[in-house]
Amino acid sequence: MPTVKQIIETNDTKYGRLFDLSVQTLVVLSIISFSVETLPNLSSIWQQRLHAFEVLSVTLFSIEYVLRIWVAQPKRKFVFSFFGIVDLVAILPFYIGLGIDLRAVRLLRLLRIFRIFKLGRYSAAVQRFHRALVIAKEEIILFLGVSLIVLYLASVGIYYFEREAQPEHFASVFHSMWWALITLTTVGYGDVYPITTGGRIFTFFVLFVGLGVVSVPAGLLASALTKAREMENIEK
Repeated sequence: MPTVKQIIETNDTKYGRLFDLSVQTLVVLSIISFSVETLPNLSSIWQQRLHAFEVLSVTLFSIEYVLRIWVAQPKRKFVFSFFGIVDLVAILPFYIGLGIDLRAVRLLRLLRIFRIFKLGRYSAAVQRFHRALVIAKEEIILFLGVSLIVLYLASVGIYYFEREAQPEHFASVFHSMWWALITLTTVGYGDVYPITTGGRIFTFFVLFVGLGVVSVPAGLLASALTKAREMENIEK
């Protein structure tokens, strides 16, 4: 008979796999329940049923959270880990809003969607992705910093080219950041675009830079995922 720690933290036993499957099923049902609650003109009977299921799911999630803290070594590491925080956020809004009739507090109910991240604990692919992010953390931070600089420079550039022709769209560098963002990400909604010759030539170069903005993080993650896979193979 496996111990409680083995059942909760591993899935290489019959009871461990059953525990994982039960939690995954409860997470999916909870997400579906949350979505159903948003339907208009929902009958009072269904509202009561959904509330009862919410109480049941929060109770079970709370028991799971307490058990994970109990078996964790060290406990502090689990509490402040990514999945530890996700587990807490998944149940905390219910307890905060319990018996408190404040509309602002009701907004915390939206945090229930964080339960979907609990599924990541049971997916090898998601865990591999998390490891890849850790591996490429410094490169990603550097890339984000450079991207912010490029975003600012693009905003300044288009501001000087278009401010007189389109003062309503490019009234300041901050107004120009919307154009710079959708151009660098190659989204191009078309609601704001340059009409001057200089602005269009400048946009041409910004679009080329935007292709790199999209492709560089994909390359970093692809390389990191390959390293993560190799590390998993070595561990096995």
